[in-house]
Amino acid sequence: MQLEPVPAWGTIPRMLRDQAARHGDVEVVRAGDVSLTLSQLAERARAVARGLIALGVSPGDRVAVWAPNTPDWVAAAYGIWDAGAIIAPLSTRFRGIEAAEMLRKAGASVLLVAEGFMDASQLGMLAAVAGEPAGGRPFRGLPDLAHVVVLPPADAPGRPGVRAWRDLLAGGASVPAEAAEERAAAVGPDDLAEIMATSGTTGAPKGVMLHHEQLLRGYWDWAEIVTLREGDRYPVIAPFSHGFGINAGLLACVLRRATMMPVAVFRPDDLLELIERDRVSVLAGAPPMFFRILDEPPGRDLSSLRVAICGAAAVPPDLIRRMVGEAGVERVINAYGLMEGTVVSMTRPEDPVEVIASSTGRPVPGVSVRIVDDDGKDLPPGERGEILVGGYGVMRGYWDDPARTAEAVDADGWLHTGDIGTLDEAGNVAIVDRKKEMFIVSGFNAYPAEIEALLLRCPLVAQAAVIGVPDERHGEVGRAYVVPAPGTSPDPAEIIAWARANMSNYKVPRRVVLVDALPVNANGKIDKPALHARAAEEGP
Repeated sequence: MQLEPVPAWGTIPRMLRDQAARHGDVEVVRAGDVSLTLSQLAERARAVARGLIALGVSPGDRVAVWAPNTPDWVAAAYGIWDAGAIIAPLSTRFRGIEAAEMLRKAGASVLLVAEGFMDASQLGMLAAVAGEPAGGRPFRGLPDLAHVVVLPPADAPGRPGVRAWRDLLAGGASVPAEAAEERAAAVGPDDLAEIMATSGTTGAPKGVMLHHEQLLRGYWDWAEIVTLREGDRYPVIAPFSHGFGINAGLLACVLRRATMMPVAVFRPDDLLELIERDRVSVLAGAPPMFFRILDEPPGRDLSSLRVAICGAAAVPPDLIRRMVGEAGVERVINAYGLMEGTVVSMTRPEDPVEVIASSTGRPVPGVSVRIVDDDGKDLPPGERGEILVGGYGVMRGYWDDPARTAEAVDADGWLHTGDIGTLDEAGNVAIVDRKKEMFIVSGFNAYPAEIEALLLRCPLVAQAAVIGVPDERHGEVGRAYVVPAPGTSPDPAEIIAWARANMSNYKVPRRVVLVDALPVNANGKIDKPALHARAAEEGP
């Protein structure tokens, strides 16, 4: 299919202004009793930008957002971009240790937080690991963090540097509207827009740097292949803190004037009600979510669904047939992307079931894919090798981490994904294995090294090795093999309880196995294959 070129906006602030000027009455956000048109979103973004500028936010400063998907999150994101700042989203699943590490890594000067979300005190979790206020700063151990803004409906607790959302907006009145517009107009296409949190084999957090122009191009093309358009209603279930949620949701809907429906907490029954009540037309998620919808008792009205987007290495052919035959969708799209490479490949609307089920489609325009062997030599169609990605979508690098950037992106600009795949004669990319040890829990990437690093903070743990094992409900879950700390005799349940209190729930090992020693290979490294073999013998 021939794609329309992205309009010459160059930056997200210019894109929003153009869309609001031309299509101001189009509804672009709907959640509960909140509805925002493009004009209203643009006005809210300007108000947020003025509030941030009043706090002293300068171009290039990092502003973190730690909150669930809501209309305020949408306004905050566009306001941060209007202010010329860089958004650094934090997962709502983060605990204090994880959030503090990413705030420290990005050097965030402002944090927007949904205090009390899911009955947890996010500020309390941060204080537990980063200390109480000092020198007028909210947390002693986060010297770069000067201001915390508490999002509605919570109010600001009485601690230095912490204010309510309404106070941020009110403070913006001291900034002339003309000055804020000058700030937005000064944003350049090559300026960074996002620092997205990710981890990897080392376990330490990394910040993926993405700039305005590549995001506009990547998700304009993504939206065109998906056929996202004005009038579509699209629940954004993926968290805005994830690359898919913020870019293929929050950004893509404004690009194409579709109505995004932010979902703060995913519940299958609520989603079905939303589809029926609000006539949802576009839906994105993992295969289990679509099976759940299809397996509901007959009589649910799914006739409004037009497009289903499955981001999975393999999509069961039966799911595609059922979505078309039972739900009546016009097309099912599969895709491959990663934080460091944005959108890589997508199936096209005209592709047959066999291609959608067995591949992630062809590279999108402007992106190149190579399959190489261990020596970096290109392999012929059908042979397995590492997937390398080139083109405009490759990240600028990892924030403040040139060494790990050089490991990921070579001198010729090729991103070494670590994923194993094949290319067929038609150029379709198939993922046959994932990054070396990563596993996926209910759609969330889980990195053993990161989980191991967190477990080592538990006073009951001396050594830990984590692997992913199959799970009927979640796809995969973590299993931890733990050498207890000297002088302790923990119950596995105690370690799991500590993990639940200190890390995102999808990272929590579902089972802890106590061992006297961890197996090692000839190089002295932990023998993960031996642990996988042991797990297979142990069973679920």
